Amino acid sequence: MSLTGTPFLYTTVVLAVVALILPLLLWSKMRGPRHLRTAARVLMLLFAQGTAVTLVFVLVNNQNNLYDNWADLFGTGNHVQQAADLGRDGTGGIAVKRLPKVRQTFTQATGPGMHAAGGVRVTQLKGRVSGVNAEVYVWLPPQYDEPAYRHKKFPVVEVLPGYPGSARAWFGSMKAHEQLLPLMRSGQVAPFIMVAPRTNLLAGVDTGCANIPGQVNADTWLSIDVPKMVMDNFRAQPAPQGWAIAGYSAGAQCAVKLAVAHPDRYRAAVSMSGYNDPIGERNSLAAQNPALRAENNPYLLLKKAAVPPPVALYVSGESGDGYEAGMALESVAKAPTTVHVVFLPRSAGGHTMALWRPQVPAVFRWLTLQMGQNHAKGRDHSVTGTPGTGVGTPAGAVGAAGTTPRSPSTGGSTRAELASGTASRAGAAQKP
Repeated sequence: MSLTGTPFLYTTVVLAVVALILPLLLWSKMRGPRHLRTAARVLMLLFAQGTAVTLVFVLVNNQNNLYDNWADLFGTGNHVQQAADLGRDGTGGIAVKRLPKVRQTFTQATGPGMHAAGGVRVTQLKGRVSGVNAEVYVWLPPQYDEPAYRHKKFPVVEVLPGYPGSARAWFGSMKAHEQLLPLMRSGQVAPFIMVAPRTNLLAGVDTGCANIPGQVNADTWLSIDVPKMVMDNFRAQPAPQGWAIAGYSAGAQCAVKLAVAHPDRYRAAVSMSGYNDPIGERNSLAAQNPALRAENNPYLLLKKAAVPPPVALYVSGESGDGYEAGMALESVAKAPTTVHVVFLPRSAGGHTMALWRPQVPAVFRWLTLQMGQNHAKGRDHSVTGTPGTGVGTPAGAVGAAGTTPRSPSTGGSTRAELASGTASRAGAAQKP
């Protein structure tokens, strides 16, 4: 029975109801020795508590798309077939553009939100360079199948969840495709292809979107194998001009890092409630040692870049949760790198879907502008804030409080330390 399926949800509801009714019917009718009656009553209470906790977990998981399946939940899944040393560029010397095209088989994705806004399709991709074998979800804009657009190539946005998190979250919990469909039809937002690859590749750890020989080549999976598959199977614009990447929480750190590290693959990146130092997530493999942390810290990559990368960054967050990281990036960015920092008030919500979901329209309006797609009629790129400061609040970014997924650990360090890359692993070890 699927962890996220309707049958399992209904089963937990029925069990919770039964567990509530049993004590009401049997509590005073039990016969036998006193110790047996006491034991039976304790078991009924434990059964009631267990079913209640299970039901709450299922509802929270379905709402926030934290775990896709039982293997993700229990930490038994492994989507890495091999992890060779692929060198600094992550290709292992392979001429990626010369690899033959591979046609993927796509099916209708299942789960909450997967049938909305034209439907989301899914395929199982075997990464020819990374050695990763995992699912990739794709949503096509409403114009894709229209006769007037049959020769048009479309811009692409890779969307990444937090940790733990499901690749389906942008379509399930975030409802990004449902929000964007009317905006794309009206011309307010460009018709982007949205691609959501699995990022939870190893059991019980966050890959940090890093290449680590012998463990995982997550960077190559996301920035080479997945884009190659999209280019092979869809009318997608070439990189870097036609490609962007966006994420929230741990996915935000990945998005900015990948764009800064690979300006030949991405033109823009979006970070919602992210951080710069990989140790912001204490389970991150990218924080194993100082050298690896530095290689995957976009603040340090920008600061040390001999040639500033031609990428545009959109960073939103509250004070203490993403805002300082954005200001740190802005402080070291040099043209042609641009950083747009959006300050969100505490009243907008916490580290939750309720904070990130309402930002989707503003984020994609910004991407429409940054990627040169703003030729559509009727566009409304509303971002409010203080002119000239790069600090603002996306229209409609304030949402109601919602269920809180796991927040990124600060490892006992201040946000200033996390932003600059001076946080300590010792502090992370002290975090419960």
